Amino acid sequence: MRQLKTYTSLWAMQPHDQTGTKLPYEEVCEMVAGAGYDGMAIDLGAGDVAQAYEVQPMMKAAGLTPLIVAFPKSIEEFRDTLQMAREFGSPFVDLIGQVMPLSVEGMIPVVRQWIEMAAEENMPIQFEAHRNCITNDLYSTLCLLDAVPEMRMCADLSHYVVDREFKLPMSDRDMGLISRILERSDSFQGRVASRQQIQLQLDFPQHAPWVELFKGWWKEGLEGWRRRNEDGDCIFLCELGPPEYAMTGPDGREMSNRWEEALVIKGWIEDMWAEMESSGK
Repeated sequence: MRQLKTYTSLWAMQPHDQTGTKLPYEEVCEMVAGAGYDGMAIDLGAGDVAQAYEVQPMMKAAGLTPLIVAFPKSIEEFRDTLQMAREFGSPFVDLIGQVMPLSVEGMIPVVRQWIEMAAEENMPIQFEAHRNCITNDLYSTLCLLDAVPEMRMCADLSHYVVDREFKLPMSDRDMGLISRILERSDSFQGRVASRQQIQLQLDFPQHAPWVELFKGWWKEGLEGWRRRNEDGDCIFLCELGPPEYAMTGPDGREMSNRWEEALVIKGWIEDMWAEMESSGK
């Protein structure tokens, strides 16, 4: 049986809106579970291992599944994270690798070693589309996917929109490049970007074309996942980050309510999934 599982991120919940209030972890977990999320990502770049062990029992009590997001700075360092993720019951490890050779030829053995390590530890991994890591650039990542057929992705396409400074309307060629990423992606992340901003407010009229672009990509990604999988969980992470991801005014206050925006994205994705279920796509 195929199921959609929606997650948010602990990082996105500290703070969760423009008040700037950082809620206690237990309250965060209750709030996330109460909104109908299935799990919450624990970001080891924004936090650390001690934080992960502190919040994990509260997540378990709230019925939330943890998803470990790793930022290993060496190849071997990743092993401890894989073991922790298995202990926590993470569905996979979202890998944002900080080992960054300058050439694709140098990247290939790094990617292969991490994949082999994950197999040894019996923990699935996905390489997230992300800036400042081994998948920083869209073009080099596509070369990696060609060279390493077993490499699977987590699609946070906001990073590649900024990376390539795509402008609207996007060309057929550029849309095709993004489709190649989606074809190799086993999970997806929800954030809308433009060519110059990593995270846009959803209801500002000037952002509407970018919102529609991302909604189209998310639909394409979900449809592709369903074609490839007869059963299993499709994970969609609504990850709207706090400042400096979130834009702020001169008073330092965020310009929109990220908690509410994340719920809007969650609703869009659930509606898309329901429509695909009813239509048999």
